[in-house]
Amino acid sequence: MELMLDISSHDLLIIGGGGAGLRAAIAASEVFPNLNIGIVSKVYPMRSHTVSAEGGAAGAIRSDDSLDEHAYDTISGGDWLCDQDAVEAFVKEAPEELLRLEHWGCPWNREPDGHIAVRPFGGMKKMRTWFAADKTGFHMLHTLFQTCLKHSAITRYDEYFATKLLVEEGRVQGCIALELMSGKLQAITAKAVILTTGGCGRVFRFTTNASIKTGDGMSLAYRAGAPLKDMEFIQYHPTGLPFTGILITEAVRSEGGYLLNKDGYRYLQDYNLGTPQPKPVLRSMELGPRDRLSQAFVKEVEKGRAVEGPYGPVVHLDLRHLGERIINTKLPFVRELCLKYENIDPVTELVPVRPVAHYMMGGVDTDINGATPLAGLYAAGEVACVSINGANRLGSNSLPELLVFGARAGVHAGRFALEQKSPGRHLLTQALDEEALIRRQFLPKTGRRERISAIREQMQKIMEDGAGIYRSGASLTEAAGKLRELQERFPNIALDDQSQAFNTELISAFELSSMLDVAETMVHCALNRCESRGAHQRTDFPARNDEKFLAHSLATRKADGTPQVSYSPVTITRWPPAERVYGK
Repeated sequence: MELMLDISSHDLLIIGGGGAGLRAAIAASEVFPNLNIGIVSKVYPMRSHTVSAEGGAAGAIRSDDSLDEHAYDTISGGDWLCDQDAVEAFVKEAPEELLRLEHWGCPWNREPDGHIAVRPFGGMKKMRTWFAADKTGFHMLHTLFQTCLKHSAITRYDEYFATKLLVEEGRVQGCIALELMSGKLQAITAKAVILTTGGCGRVFRFTTNASIKTGDGMSLAYRAGAPLKDMEFIQYHPTGLPFTGILITEAVRSEGGYLLNKDGYRYLQDYNLGTPQPKPVLRSMELGPRDRLSQAFVKEVEKGRAVEGPYGPVVHLDLRHLGERIINTKLPFVRELCLKYENIDPVTELVPVRPVAHYMMGGVDTDINGATPLAGLYAAGEVACVSINGANRLGSNSLPELLVFGARAGVHAGRFALEQKSPGRHLLTQALDEEALIRRQFLPKTGRRERISAIREQMQKIMEDGAGIYRSGASLTEAAGKLRELQERFPNIALDDQSQAFNTELISAFELSSMLDVAETMVHCALNRCESRGAHQRTDFPARNDEKFLAHSLATRKADGTPQVSYSPVTITRWPPAERVYGK
């Protein structure tokens, strides 16, 4: 395999072609029509993971709702680790962004009188989740992609994998990307870069995330010198299919689905999440926050009240009482998934589910406009931590987040780009160095003995066992040591595929390298946070400790490649920390 180098240049470069990336590109192009914009995506944009979001997007629009209520639900749901200035901006701009999508053609469900339909969602007191059946992300991504096509100033690099950020004089000035089809390296210079590459769920064995969610953008920023924030907070979704990890949307429970243990009992009533009702009760029972529901599952397993399945313990999701009409009208995709992947019809049968890793509350440290501490680098969407999600994201907040902060990052990065001079040709030296590094690290076959799949599977088991729903100092210390061993073994991986075109094994090697970086930051941040808060539950420190840990963790990469953890304050505006209560 021979590597070749091509060169291109843009004013603004966006790495990631999903919802946040497309929204950033559209916003920058609308505000600055003369801006030359590039989008690098390792998949065709319509294959981005935004497409898999099912349940809906939160935005307060009903007369019985308010921005303050949405903000408070978000902040209390995040266990007071949210930056409240960011939350206030988010709840104000979310309905505006969702309405803008309506004007661009997003087919939101409607009430009979023509108003936008909203459904309840976990942890929210009011109904404020806009939805398009149970394919909301699919329709949102279609709408954004079609709108993006109207902007001639946007150039797409589809199926290009970004391997390194170009940093010169303390400022990010582009990236190196590998074209999958040809195997060529592309040096893409830019005056500003926005990361919108999504999350990193594939660090775990059981996850709702697609195979592309490998933390690439987080690793790019981390290696370039930007800190990763709040990486210990990994959300488990309580209802994933047990073998594939495929998401069964929270919309199922918002429409009235029940979670049952092996005795057919609605066990969530035992966990201070409300009492059983014939219809869903907002902010209670099955519509409690995701971290609490996932933790309740673990307790049911410990009590011997879960159902033993071929892939481990599960509980049952019961939709039978909803009836075929409601399921086919509001949850058609859920029925399709159950039939295709479990050979189960939820109209007449119980659906086995278990918690699976779902969403990353942490990510690249950014301010309210998407700017990172590293000049010229911005981030938005799940790759970023702004932070509106704190220690636990409320369902249906992630889709409007990528719209609100994608747009903000696009505008501010575009403005920054216009103020900068064009990158110099000397940046190409870094591209040649990257080419030599790839050739040296991945292409030789002699003397190599490690397999990508073996290291990846061991990493996933380490993370599931040591840094899952419940952690302890002992489990995290053991996980940190084992991950360091995997990092030391990684340079000895052997690649059988030496071809140039569509070398997916080489891409898997890059992805594994990213995941190992991200996994180490997760474990070290979790080990340093000696408290329990939201999705971070320490069995040896079961209480929340605001005195010491009402703070964001920041992981920076040391010279030896290991993370160094420090802390920064949480921004409190109007809602001082209080007990997080979900009652009857």
